[in-house]
This record gives sequence, structure tokens and C-alpha cells, in this order.
Amino acid sequence: MKDTNNYNLVKYIILHSKLSEKSIQNTVDLLNQDCTVPFISRYRKEATGGLDEVQIGSIVQFKEQFEALEKRKSTIIKSVEEQELLTPELKSKFESAEDLTQLEDLYLPFKKSKKTKAEVARKQGLEPLAKIIMAQRSDDVEFIASKYLGPEVQNEDEALEGARHIISEWINERTDIRNQIRNQLERFALITTKVSTAAKDEEKSQKYRDYFDWSEPLNRCPSHRLLAILRAESEKIIRIKIELDDERLLERIENKIIKTNNACAEHIALAIADAYKRLLFPSLSNELLKNAKEKADNEAIAVFSKNLRQLLLGAPLGEKRILAIDPGFRTGCKVVCLDEQGNLLHNETIYPHAPQNDTSGAIKKLSSLADAYKIEAIAIGNGTASRETERLVKKVAFKNPIEVFVVSEAGASIYSASKIAREEFPNYDVTVRGAVSIGRRLADPLAELVKIDPKSIGVGQYQHDVDQTKLKKSLDSVVESCVNSVGVNINTASVPLLSYVSGIGPKLAENIVAHRKQHGSFGSREEIMDVPRLGGKAFEQGAGFLRIKDAQNPLDDSAVHPESYSIVQKMASDKKKGITELIGNKALLKEIDLKNYCSDTIGLPTLEDILSELEKPGLDRREKAKVFTFDQNIKTISDLRVGQLLPGIVNNITNFGCFVDIGIKESGLIHVSNLADTFVKDVNAHVSLHQQVIVKVLSVDIPRKRIQLKLHKR
Repeated sequence: MKDTNNYNLVKYIILHSKLSEKSIQNTVDLLNQDCTVPFISRYRKEATGGLDEVQIGSIVQFKEQFEALEKRKSTIIKSVEEQELLTPELKSKFESAEDLTQLEDLYLPFKKSKKTKAEVARKQGLEPLAKIIMAQRSDDVEFIASKYLGPEVQNEDEALEGARHIISEWINERTDIRNQIRNQLERFALITTKVSTAAKDEEKSQKYRDYFDWSEPLNRCPSHRLLAILRAESEKIIRIKIELDDERLLERIENKIIKTNNACAEHIALAIADAYKRLLFPSLSNELLKNAKEKADNEAIAVFSKNLRQLLLGAPLGEKRILAIDPGFRTGCKVVCLDEQGNLLHNETIYPHAPQNDTSGAIKKLSSLADAYKIEAIAIGNGTASRETERLVKKVAFKNPIEVFVVSEAGASIYSASKIAREEFPNYDVTVRGAVSIGRRLADPLAELVKIDPKSIGVGQYQHDVDQTKLKKSLDSVVESCVNSVGVNINTASVPLLSYVSGIGPKLAENIVAHRKQHGSFGSREEIMDVPRLGGKAFEQGAGFLRIKDAQNPLDDSAVHPESYSIVQKMASDKKKGITELIGNKALLKEIDLKNYCSDTIGLPTLEDILSELEKPGLDRREKAKVFTFDQNIKTISDLRVGQLLPGIVNNITNFGCFVDIGIKESGLIHVSNLADTFVKDVNAHVSLHQQVIVKVLSVDIPRKRIQLKLHKR
């Protein structure tokens, strides 16, 4: 017998995703076995039909939506059952509801509040009068109303008003009318804003002055604008209203309900107007704004997620000896020297800038440190005094060529004061930790940035205004995807980095590092099973993403999963070679006929992945870091001139364009309209985070510190 709930779940996902039934069913089965998205997309392609992480992620999302819907259905059915009002027909309606909006509309008549005007009227015995009016058969409603007078109903007007309140509630509960108003709101609603008198002249309000008196169709309001408007409202700078030209709408509702032209019709018309103004419009306009906010949240989260992915997969310099500088004026520049693994070798402070101005001493010190610690690259934080420090470093006559990089400091201060940083460097202050973070970011952005709450990295728009639970979930998913796509050296990885490996999590990550400290480096993937509480399932999910450098079995430093080692062994054996001879031998690998190795569980997709990995095992697919230099003549916003061409680095991407660091305190904006000569649908199709670009200065607003740029095609 088919599992009804599972059948309905798969049907629901098919409806929303358009993926094949078999792919969805097999993916759901794997998710129910606690398999992770990276593991399923990489090592279970035969089962899923080759679904990628995005498609599997959408199945996870729709599965959660379905489960939330089913849970709400169960709660509602139980509530109506307790009221002794549940009929088989009503239960069937609840169970067949396709979304939460439809479900809540069906439930509306059953979640009565004792304080509503309609409920008060019912207690006064006025429901029969309401039914007579709705029947629309009587001309003398005043006479009929006189029969319903009592201690709490003094006259016919009060009786008729109470009856209208009951009719208003019935109208409010009609699904067809609610959907009709929803449709009109979605198509024609305007969002309008007015500045509050108290906030109009406040300095903090000026950044929202475009919205002091604003109106536009809500369905055309872009996500970034809606979030800005909502933030301004939350800061009590403006007031928001949803408006709709509702005369024709009310007329249509009347035509739907009123069938006569007698006295009853007049009272029904009054009840319709009351229902619309007091119940329907406030409720449905709030619902509309909530849905618009949710859509804006999703778009902002998508932008943030794309940016974060690009940042995490930024070009690493690799295992080099790095001198990192956290620049500053009065407090000096904190300098640290790191070895190839990012371990701290030395730290001190130099004072090349005002007020001390010890330029010559700083130059000598940097030269001697570079020589003493065999420095191969220098990383300079891009915050205060960055440009001045970069110019200083370029004056140093190093004995050997040393590349100089400017590195984003975003979130470094968050890391330096964090529990992770205190555990890594218990004997050093925040300035040393911050400088170490800058140096390590150059070596491997991914390994270092996973230690910081993604929200603090500063590559999103309105990240504090969107749904925080959704944001965290999406960003965690991006970090997990990036970490597993690159792979992790288990013998050098930190707890935060290991915790994002498929199937590992924070507790097992701590156990891995503790085991490493106690027993030394792992020599093989098999030894991972010796970690306390790391069972077969965690090993299955994580082993393919954990790398063992210089292992006896070279496959331990590859993305080939241990469950497939026997296949590689057979390939090598069939070619009368050892595994080491097979790896990297393109000519030999091309001779392998993969069809000979297919089985019931392993098909061509997995075998093709194995062959690709054997060509270049453990290859880091990220680009290598490239040196970049800003225009040395541009030191402040005052140095900018319209028409100038300048080198810059894209440091944030939004739906309305991208921001570019041109080497001064203020970043410039390339509006979406200035990214290309044609219509730009997706900013990410034209630029990527940390991309080196040439920009043209279009305008400079010094008082507002705003710079408008245009992307210059090289």
C-alpha cells in the first residue's frame, strides 16, 4: 500500500518544481536517511537523475513547506473537531487545501473572538434577523427588527446595526470575495508614503527624503526600495498606506450578493461597505504587504547569498609566508608574520603615519621582518589608513620580490572579539587577531571567513531587515556548499571550517580537532573513523569532502569517495598499473571504457566524476589571487573629476547595481542602467564580487558623499 503522505508530498513538489517524479522520490528518500545536499548532489547522481545542489535545495524547501502545511491542517482539523463542527465534507476541504492562504480562509469562520461586533450581536439574539435580511424577501425590515428588541437592544436601528455586523462577518468569510479583493490588490494597489512631521527635518531622516511623499504600484516596487521604505517606517520617519480605487470593486461585490431592490438590499449594501472597510481591506492589504515583504526578503537574501558565494570562493593566494598589516593612524599599524599554514610567528606595531610619522623606522622594520621570516606576500587591510600604508609598503626595498595585496577587512573586528578568536589566540589582544585574520584571508578566504557570522561580512543589502531565520538558513547553506565544493584538509582545518563539512557539524568538528591534537595528523581516511562519536553515517556523508595530504593512498587527497576506491583499484588492475600510475595519466585514463564498471548502484555519472577527479585529484578550482593597484592620485572624494577612468574592485552587488572600491573611503555606485548599453536583468551576469574593473566617473556629490560610476569596457 502506498504511503499517502509521501505520495502527496511528491505530488506537491512536482506541482511546484516541475522535476521528475522519480528524481523527487529518490531525493526525498535520501533526505529522510539524513543525507546532506552536497553529498546527494555529488555522490548520488544515479538516484537523483543528476540533480544539482540548487534543484535538490528546492526539493528541501518544498518538502519543508509541505510539512508545515500538513502540520497546520492537523492543528485546524483538531480545533474544529473540538468545537464539534467538523463534518466529513469540511474535513475533506481542509485536507485538500493547496496552500496556507486557502487553508486559513477556510478556517476563518471557526476562529471566532468573543469580542467581535458580530459575536456581541449573536449573543443579543440577532442572527435570525441577519438571515432574514440576507434572504432578501422582506420589504418591511423595520417591523421585523422590532421583534428582536430586548434589554441590550433598545430600538430597531440597534437591531439592524447588529444584524449588519453579522452579515459583514459572513461577507468577510467568503473565500470567493476574499480572492476577488486579493486579485485587485495584487494588480492595482498603490503603496504611498508621507513623512512624519517630527522626523522631516532630522538629519538621520535625510537619507530617506526620496520617500517623504512617494507613491507607486506595489507590484512594480523593487525589493530594495520596498525594504528601504519599510525601514524608514520602522524608524518612524514615514507612514505607509496601501491604497486601491475600490468603487468598482464594491459594486462588483454588491452585484454578487444583492439580488433584489428592496429594503433588505440597502442594509446588505451597508454591510458590504462595512465589511470591506473594517475587515476585508485592512486584513488583505496587510496580507499583501506581508507577501510583498516576503518576496523582497527572498530577493535580498538571494543577492546576499550570491555575493557570499563569490566572496567565499574568492581567489586564494595559497600556502605562502605572509606579512599582514592592520593599518591605523594614531594607534599605529599592527603587523603580524604568518607561516605557510597561517600560524602566527611574530607581531608588533609600527607608527609610520600621523601623529608619530616614523616613516623611516617603519620602512626599516618591514624590510627586516620580510627578510627574517622569508615573507612572500603582504596583505594590507582596506580600512582606515589603508592607502597611506600601501604607499609606504611600496617604498620598501625588499631583498626579494614581494607581491602586495589590499584585503577586505569586513567582519575582521567581529572575528577578533569572538570566542573562536579568543580560543585560537588566548594570549593576544584583538588588534593582533584582526591582523592575523587579514593575512589568512589572503591565503584562503574560505577557511578564514567561515569563522565570521555571514551577516557581518557586509556583502548584502538590508540584511538586518529581512527574515533572520530564512537569511541564516540560506547563508549557512551557501557556506556548506562552498566548503564542500572546495574540500577541506582535515589536518589543518579549524573547528568552524570542519563544522560545515557534509555530515560533520560543530560537535564532531570539535572531536576531530581534539583527536588531532591528542594523536597527531590523520594518515588516512580510515583513521577518521577513530574519532569519538563519528559513526558510519557521518563518515559516509563527509569522507569524500575531507582531504588527507601526502596520504599513503593518493585517493585520500581526492574527491573520490572511499565507497568507490574498489572501482578505481579495478580500473588500475585492468590496466596492469598501480593507482599512483593511473592518477594524472590522461592518455591512460582516456583508454578506460566506463561501461565496463557500471553496476546496479554505480552508473556513468559517478564514473565520469571519478575519471575527471583522477585527471587532477584534489584540484582547487578557485582562481589564484591577483595583485591590484588603485590610482595613486586619488586619495579623497575631492580628487574625483567627472569623466575620469579609474581602476576599482567590485565590493558589493545589489539588485539595483554594484558598489566599487576606487581606493577612497566612499565606494562608488554603478547603477544597473550604467552596467551595459542594453537592458540588464541580472547584475551578476555583468560583474562579480571582487572583480577588478575600470570605471568612468559620472557624477560626484560631495555633501552626500555619493559617487555615480559607469562600467567601462576595456
